[in-house]
Amino acid sequence: MGKTEDKTRETAKKLFGTGIQMDPPYLMWKKFDRDLANDFSRFITGNLYSRTVLTLPERQMVACAMLAALRAGNELRLHVNAALNVGCDPQKLAEIFFQLATYAGMPAVNEALAIYRDVLKERGQWPIERPAGI
Repeated sequence: MGKTEDKTRETAKKLFGTGIQMDPPYLMWKKFDRDLANDFSRFITGNLYSRTVLTLPERQMVACAMLAALRAGNELRLHVNAALNVGCDPQKLAEIFFQLATYAGMPAVNEALAIYRDVLKERGQWPIERPAGI
């Protein structure tokens, strides 16, 4: 196994190794084209997600914001779980979804929060414990 394959497996395990039960898109990709699925996986998790310019939590917060704005619900569900797996603060994720109101509108906020709540429930982390004063 090469260095990229090792990084791919290591990063994927951090992101998707625990939490909700959901098949990652890779499993669907490889049913269509195994080689291309492997190329995508190596690029996304082995190269892009393993870069150190942004931390994994920062990358996941960016991914969650973009997916919520795009209203890509299934992918958002996967990445909200991954964000929690790599240590994103649950309150900050909620704040990111509220921030969408200005740029993507309230329907996007509502959908993102509903998906987020459902993931938290499935993980046994609902409701979010809020710090005093919030």
